[in-house]
Amino acid sequence: MPKMRKVPQRSCLGCKQVLPKKQLYRIVRTPDGEAVFDPTGKKAGRGAYICPQVECLEQAVKSGRFERALELRVPEAVLDSLRQAIQKLPVEHE
Repeated sequence: MPKMRKVPQRSCLGCKQVLPKKQLYRIVRTPDGEAVFDPTGKKAGRGAYICPQVECLEQAVKSGRFERALELRVPEAVLDSLRQAIQKLPVEHE
C-alpha cells in the first residue's frame, strides 16, 4: 500500500482560511531583504500567502498583514503584479 503524502497547508492573510499551498499565491521576502511576487511558490525566503481573490488581497493590504508577516513594507508594484495575476484567473461560479 502506497504511503499517503501530507498536503502542505497555509492560511490566507486576507480571509484566514486554511487551504492547500498550491491554491494560494505567495509573496516572498528574499534573503536580500526585498519583497517579490513568487508565482512558482519555490523561491527562497519567508513567504506570505493569499487566496486568488481580490477581496482577500485588499483586506490583507488594508490591515497591514503583509508587512507584519514579512517584516517589511511590500512595494505597490509587487501588489499590482499580484492583483493582475488574480484578475487573469477565470471567474468561478458557485
